[in-house]
Amino acid sequence: MSVKKLGLKENWQQFSLLVLVNAFVGGMVGMERSILPKLAEIEFHLAAKTAILSFIVVFGITKALTNYFAGALANQYGRKKLLVIGWVFALPVPFLLIYAPSWSWIIFANVFLGINQGLAWSSTVVMKIDLVGPKNRGFAMGINEAAGYLAVGAVAFLSASIANSYGIRPYSFYIGILLSILGLLTSIFLVKDTRGFVQLESENSNVPLLSNVFKETTWKNPNLGSISQGGLVNNLNDGMIWGLFPMLLLSKGFSIAELAQIIAIYPSVWGLSQLFTGKLADKFPKKSLLFWGMLLQGSAILGFIWAQTFFAFASLSVVLGLGTAVVYPTFLAAIADNTHPSQRAQSIGVYRLWRDLGYAVGAILTGLLADFWSVNTAIFAIGSITLLSAIVIQLRMRLVS
Repeated sequence: MSVKKLGLKENWQQFSLLVLVNAFVGGMVGMERSILPKLAEIEFHLAAKTAILSFIVVFGITKALTNYFAGALANQYGRKKLLVIGWVFALPVPFLLIYAPSWSWIIFANVFLGINQGLAWSSTVVMKIDLVGPKNRGFAMGINEAAGYLAVGAVAFLSASIANSYGIRPYSFYIGILLSILGLLTSIFLVKDTRGFVQLESENSNVPLLSNVFKETTWKNPNLGSISQGGLVNNLNDGMIWGLFPMLLLSKGFSIAELAQIIAIYPSVWGLSQLFTGKLADKFPKKSLLFWGMLLQGSAILGFIWAQTFFAFASLSVVLGLGTAVVYPTFLAAIADNTHPSQRAQSIGVYRLWRDLGYAVGAILTGLLADFWSVNTAIFAIGSITLLSAIVIQLRMRLVS
């Protein structure tokens, strides 16, 4: 029987395998990211922004709740079982999108996709943290999130390009069939559970136990509460970008091909940059990284209001991607730093509950603002909220090294 050791180098094979699995997970979201708003308008004749963004609301709520239960059940049932179940829920998604006769089928597909993302992404996050221990936690989260969001950007570009050449359905969604099968088979036959590493780290942990994981992660604990609100706002603005950005670009006269290029920049920069920004969380104060990352995001979003050219939108997308890349792995590393190993999966689940509810809040808020006022009003509101989140982190969070 092999002796378990914490560390990235010591567990590089399983870690690399989990990186690949998370790329499959991200690709499932990327498959529909660029094209569902257009599908809603062209094939289902939806005009209201709130109706079009309904799929993001359903996806966000489903994923958020699944995140919470994934964290709560991870120690009881094991990370691998939850990962496999997550991939089972992914299998029907591309077929529902291909054959949907009405928008309600698209909504239903996003329920399955939300469960897939909640179980599969949460499991890979927790398993990587289990394997590497505290030394390279930020770097590990950077690699994890980079794999996921590079896949989001790459598949978003690919699906939009296919849609531009051959129509939105069915070919754009074929990649989802391949990804779901590969993800399921890899998780069943190659991934190993990591619960044993939790006990190993617990033996040397000095982090006190939380009296109530849900309350303290949500708000009561100054550090954990600051992280949770920041995560919610981060995905609130991502929900706005997901739903309204394609509409904004189309209103500016960009073609679907140009739209695909611009939309792919933000998640691609976000994903690729995390290979480097994750390591920053191991070297610099996490509070400072979170403040500056949210500040960059808010500034870039406000800049979209005045942007007109391809270059302007592309440049602002780079800034937005960099800001998101700074905060995303840092949020996860900071949550892990502030919780005992035995409570880590549950605390991450609570954080990811609030973070991914941001998708739903962002979609509802931006849809209502866009319908009653304008797309620019919605963008201004979300950019301002993001700047406010940076201020909350700066004022409330204690220094985390």
